[in-house]
Amino acid sequence: MSNEEHNRSHSLMTDRFRSFLPVVIDVETAGFNPKTDALLEIAAISIGMDKHGLVMPEDKISFHIQPFDGANIEQTAIDFIGIDPFHPLRIAHPEQEALTAIFKTVRKAVKRYACSRAILVGHNASFDLSFVNACTERNDIKRNPFHPFSCFDTATLSGLAYGQTVLARACDAAGIRFDKDKAHSARYDTHKTAELFCTIVNRWKEIGGWCD
Repeated sequence: MSNEEHNRSHSLMTDRFRSFLPVVIDVETAGFNPKTDALLEIAAISIGMDKHGLVMPEDKISFHIQPFDGANIEQTAIDFIGIDPFHPLRIAHPEQEALTAIFKTVRKAVKRYACSRAILVGHNASFDLSFVNACTERNDIKRNPFHPFSCFDTATLSGLAYGQTVLARACDAAGIRFDKDKAHSARYDTHKTAELFCTIVNRWKEIGGWCD
C-alpha cells in the first residue's frame, strides 16, 4: 500500500465511525455479575480498513485469565462454557497483566488509524463491556482506550441484517462457517464476531448505505 493509499484508509476509518476504532472483544466468565464473578478468558481483534473503505480483522490478542482473589465461580456457568479455571495445564495470566497487554495493543491500533479512541464490538456487547470496565476498575488500570458506555452490538446488527440474533445462526445466515464445537472460547467467538461485523458493515457499503 502506497503512502497515499495508507493515508486514505486512515481518513476513511476516522470518518466512518466518528473517529472511533471498532475493536471486537469477547469474554468468557464464571457468571453474569461483572463485579463478583470471575473473568476466565478474554480476546480482542482490532478492525482495519482498506483504501476502498472495506473493513477487515487485523490485530489479534487473547488470554486465559486467573480468577481474581475472592471471585465467585458459578458451577453452572463453567459447565456451560466447558472451562476448568484451576486445571493444572491451563496457562492463565493475572487480570491486570492481560488487560494491560490488550489495552496496549488497542491503543497502537487507535493511533495507527488516527482515531480518538476505541469502541467495543461484541455479540451482546454490553455484557463484554461490563466485564472489561469492572476488571479495569478492580485493577486500577489507567488509560482504558474504550468508550466507557457506547458499543456496537452484532446481535442487534445481525437481527437487522439477517433476522438472527444467536451468533451461530447469524453466521450461518451470513455465509460464515461456524463450528459449534469451538464455541464458548473467547478466541473463537471473537474471530467469528469480527467476521460477522465486517460482513455486515461491508455489505451495507456495497448496497449504497454508506458512501465515503
